[in-house]
Amino acid sequence: MRQLGAALGSVQNLFTGGVAADTEAWRSLAINLGLLIIALFGSFFLLRLASNAICARLTSRVAAANWVRRLGALLVVIVVDAGTIVLAWALGYVIALNTGTLPNGEMGINQSLLLNAFLVVELSKLALRIILVPHFPTIRLLPIADDNAVYWSFWLGRIISLVGYGFMFAAPMLSGMVSSAAGGAVQVLTMATAITIAVIIVLQNKNDVRAWLSALAVKHNNSGLWRLLAAVGQQWHILVIAYLLALLAVWFANPDEALPFMLGATIQSIIAILVGSLIVTFIGRFVSTGLSLPADVRQRLPLLEGRLKAFVPGVMGVVRWVVIAAVVLAIGQAWSLFDFVSWISSPEGLSVVGSIVSAALIILAAIALHVVVASWVEYRLNTTIGRMPTAREKTLLNLFKNAFTIALVVFGLMLALAQIGVNIAPLLAGAGVIGLAIGFGAQKLVEDIITGIFIQFENIMNEGDVVEVAGKSGTVEKLTIRSVTIRDMSGTIHLIPFSAVAQVSNMVRGFSFYVSEVEIAYDSDIEAAKQAMRDAFALVMEKDEFKDVILDDLDLQGLFAITPTSVSLRSRIKTLAGKQWGAGRYYSEMLMRLFAERGIETPTQRINYVSDIAAQKPIFELDAPPKPA
Repeated sequence: MRQLGAALGSVQNLFTGGVAADTEAWRSLAINLGLLIIALFGSFFLLRLASNAICARLTSRVAAANWVRRLGALLVVIVVDAGTIVLAWALGYVIALNTGTLPNGEMGINQSLLLNAFLVVELSKLALRIILVPHFPTIRLLPIADDNAVYWSFWLGRIISLVGYGFMFAAPMLSGMVSSAAGGAVQVLTMATAITIAVIIVLQNKNDVRAWLSALAVKHNNSGLWRLLAAVGQQWHILVIAYLLALLAVWFANPDEALPFMLGATIQSIIAILVGSLIVTFIGRFVSTGLSLPADVRQRLPLLEGRLKAFVPGVMGVVRWVVIAAVVLAIGQAWSLFDFVSWISSPEGLSVVGSIVSAALIILAAIALHVVVASWVEYRLNTTIGRMPTAREKTLLNLFKNAFTIALVVFGLMLALAQIGVNIAPLLAGAGVIGLAIGFGAQKLVEDIITGIFIQFENIMNEGDVVEVAGKSGTVEKLTIRSVTIRDMSGTIHLIPFSAVAQVSNMVRGFSFYVSEVEIAYDSDIEAAKQAMRDAFALVMEKDEFKDVILDDLDLQGLFAITPTSVSLRSRIKTLAGKQWGAGRYYSEMLMRLFAERGIETPTQRINYVSDIAAQKPIFELDAPPKPA
């Protein structure tokens, strides 16, 4: 509070004449500085006009170019803009050497202060123009509207000029020419004016920034971080104004130590937030854009791209939170809330960080190994590349992938826990006890697994086989260690645990028979019917799609059943495994056509009608109903 009172007293002395000044020194200073100011700022103004014209012509040529050419144009604009600052400063330096030198030939301190302040201020404003690029929107890298870029460039440039020339030129000059109190008064006025302008800017943009943060939260589906930013955005102006007032109070209290610390911590925090935001933005764009593998890789591994698209966003999400944690740590380190650097340099910190990094690397390696193995299995099962996998290979490779995944998850988790210091021996013992309890409590599950293991060893069925299991017939779509999934002819999926399997009937193992049993009328010519069956088989063999799958001649077994009204004939067609149904359907179709053409009838019920009922004796008679009494 004493220092604050002294600062306010300096302001009072400055305006009430409490300080003395040398009139002749002021007149000489005004002449020398006037010449330097006119030369310095006049040349800088003219050079800026020329450089803006050159840069405008350059940027107009790259308006529709790609980002590489636009970035090159931005670098050229930076060089030209920096060149104008250096040329103006050099001209001012020459003028100062020839007009404001001391008797010993050296440049005056006030001219040197002005030149140094000009160089620092204009280079700082150049850095601001590189970020916002207010006058050349075609090469602006940040997604900022033109009016916003001009607005923020104008006001931030004014604050930089006010603080820079006030602290680096006006205050030191008055301290030397008048008194240290006068210099301190100028610093107080400069700081208070800068804070006042900043507060006004915050209040002017209160609603715009609030709406911008809310729109960002909605754009990102109100996820955790963006929801927090939207909540902070409702009262952001209060937080910023409180910070600015705290900055002013700290400067009043201890400008030599507290202010440099606060400014340094603020700059470090801003840099950490900007770097973190750029990394998070890049990760977000990378995730939203997605991965696109080359066409040949997609052909060989059609599921790899989808697998990576499901895997990469999760990893990038973890990386995003790691970056956010790093930004928080950097801000805490900058404000001395904790000494993270010293802790991480200690043996304990190195041990903890090393354990976490090792566990993370183990998990990443396990995930990468899973992707590699799954992709290799997918490549081996791909029917468009290399040789066609057999049904047995399909079954065993899928079982291997599932078993490998389970083992990888268990061992990867155990190794990761061991790296972070968890004793896994009790976990292994507990797992054994839990496994024993599960074995007693889930006997059906154990029976499913044991039966499944023996079924796989016996190789009785594989994926793609047509089987009958537990009363259900259909195609095997999936085999696991404990169940089989079957799709029947109607498309219904049946999941059958192996504990319910008493026997398995495989219809496509080795070879198959199509058995045809036809029933004809009792008085039909049997030899003619048998010849029709031979002819129907000959017609089947004329079809290229069937003759390549039929392994042998027609097995005509002939008559096998006799009834009072019909006789039954049987024949068999031997085909490749699973190919009997197509050839059999065509054979039945041809046989029916030949039977119809040759008059071979199937047994049908016949009723004979007698025209003269009176001349015929009825086979049976019904008693007439009794007459009523």
